[in-house]
Amino acid sequence: MPEATFPPAPRAPSAPRVLHVVANGLDHRVLEWAPAENLGTADIAAGATALLLHGFMDGGATWDLVAPSLAAAGFRVLAPDLRGYGETARVGSGGYYHFLDYVFDVADLVDDVVVPAPLFLVGHSMGGTVSTLYAGTFPERVTKLALLEGLGPPDNSWEVGPIRTRTWIDDVRAARRKAGERAMASPADALRRLRANHPGVDAQVLEDRLRHLIREAPEGKVTWKHDPLHRTTSPMPFFAKTFIEFAKKITAPTLFVDGGPLGYHPPDEEERLAAIPNVTRATLEGAGHMMHWTRPGPLADALLAHWRAGK
Repeated sequence: MPEATFPPAPRAPSAPRVLHVVANGLDHRVLEWAPAENLGTADIAAGATALLLHGFMDGGATWDLVAPSLAAAGFRVLAPDLRGYGETARVGSGGYYHFLDYVFDVADLVDDVVVPAPLFLVGHSMGGTVSTLYAGTFPERVTKLALLEGLGPPDNSWEVGPIRTRTWIDDVRAARRKAGERAMASPADALRRLRANHPGVDAQVLEDRLRHLIREAPEGKVTWKHDPLHRTTSPMPFFAKTFIEFAKKITAPTLFVDGGPLGYHPPDEEERLAAIPNVTRATLEGAGHMMHWTRPGPLADALLAHWRAGK
């Protein structure tokens, strides 16, 4: 039997380049990992773009443990800070953050920096919800889709509308009153808060991820990079039936990845998944909800296997 031959190993991808793209009127910071050089001619990811959308209270930079593997396989990888997160602009006075605002942002990002390349859209949590809404609105734009526990928040009943609206106004007013009180005493203080929000994530992982989520403030203090309005209650209830109608319109082969029992599973998860016409499932046991932090290697492998399937 002749000895197998392989193409030269791709060069390790360089550090990401920072792009600034105006989308839906807001300046978005987008990290770009260029595809590795010396790719084999048979590598099917060459010429495609992977657009990675982060979740709630996260940022584009924390894809840094997954993006290099995708770039090494030939993808041009883009990871934006969504509106009001990281270094992307916040909404102006009187503005707010709604799911459909993000969909408009993504539509502009795709049209400006992705099309006509094949698009692999990957969304985690809130970013997965945005990805579902986008892929159902513009199905012709998405070549393949991956949702990382991104099937939306819990369903709401119709009667919560007035309650949420009142809570939203109270929350926003409180956030404005506390505008000058947001600095934390130190990075250690921020890390304690991050641990409280992610008790299932290893402390060393959280310490490494923290550097992407905070910025320096005067007197040695730090602040979160996100707009404090993200911590207020949205006035718009989430209705699973509306979400399902978007899911039905998706034409791209879709991968749903969950983090096992420690991940996030809405009670009607199976119904939401069943609405997607062409979906497969994968589980990263023990990964929990923040799988791109805790199991970046296996997650990248699952994403690449999904892209290659059927090619």
